[in-house]
Amino acid sequence: MNLTTDIRRRYAVVTITGRLTASGAPRLRDAVKELVDAGHAQIVVDLGATEFVDSSGLGALISGLKTARVAGGDLRIAQVPAGVRSVMKLTNLDRVLREHESVESAFDVR
Repeated sequence: MNLTTDIRRRYAVVTITGRLTASGAPRLRDAVKELVDAGHAQIVVDLGATEFVDSSGLGALISGLKTARVAGGDLRIAQVPAGVRSVMKLTNLDRVLREHESVESAFDVR
């Protein structure tokens, strides 16, 4: 898994490329914590290049959501591929982490 972060005007973007599994989940949790600690609690996780998410990856996304919300922000997901979307639906996490078509639209919706 490759993980990059980018700060934009109103939010931070975490881009995940490859498979979000147990080996990469701690990196996602750490990246979100570092962003929140630096004052960036509005976070979009771009899953457009994510090939697969397992239960550890889902846990890292939920952990990131909680971290952002405790800091007064939010974590939103964007560009969710069909394979990842099906895992989100099977686990009912699509009700907790609502997906957005694009990174740019993630914080345009109220």
